[in-house]
Amino acid sequence: MRPDKKKIIDEVWDEARIKSFLSKGVPKQSGIERPGDHDFHTLLNAYYAMRINDFAKFLDFFLNDGGNVNATNKDGENLAQFLGPHKKAEPFIKVLEARR
Repeated sequence: MRPDKKKIIDEVWDEARIKSFLSKGVPKQSGIERPGDHDFHTLLNAYYAMRINDFAKFLDFFLNDGGNVNATNKDGENLAQFLGPHKKAEPFIKVLEARR
């Protein structure tokens, strides 16, 4: 870690911060949106940013907002399938599958 960066541990994620991920856009590459469903990118962004408890809360907000946990990426994989090879993704996959 760079010396000018402070390590943040146990950062508080309130409802407003968690809900803010509902409005994240699809990432762009060279000015073009990446292929795949918008909901897939929303879920992936939340996965990358959140701890499991915050992600579980996010999923409730996401589903109440009409989100689709089965949305797919450009390869036709939903988030649970995409996360399969990730070492620490098992709790996230279980939460996703419980909400199908």
